[in-house]
Amino acid sequence: MKEITKAEAELYKETAKILKGTQRRVFMARVVKALGYGGQYYVEKEFHWNRETLKKGKQELESGEAIIDNFSARGKKRIEEKLPNLSIDIKSIVDGEAQTDPTFKTTKLFTRITSREVRNQLIIQKRLYR
Repeated sequence: MKEITKAEAELYKETAKILKGTQRRVFMARVVKALGYGGQYYVEKEFHWNRETLKKGKQELESGEAIIDNFSARGKKRIEEKLPNLSIDIKSIVDGEAQTDPTFKTTKLFTRITSREVRNQLIIQKRLYR
């Protein structure tokens, strides 16, 4: 493995922090490739670079094509996806509590029910939302 100086190591670390996505992974793969045999283990230990990220960067470097990051697939699903009838059920509860503006200055409807009470009514009436 090629020896690197402290200045080079700092340059590699800082550059990797600045870059994002495919550019970052390809840069990391190039550093590993330049270090030669044992480079992957070295950067994993010294720079705390993830082995899976290095593997993905190596694939991108060799193929020349970026691997698309699917960030939208992460995290919690929207409640509308889990409970497709939720908005209809909420509307059926809130409609009974709606009233017009007492001064008739606007055409907006106002409700006298809190969100906590809507939740309680969903649990009582629909028995689905617990």
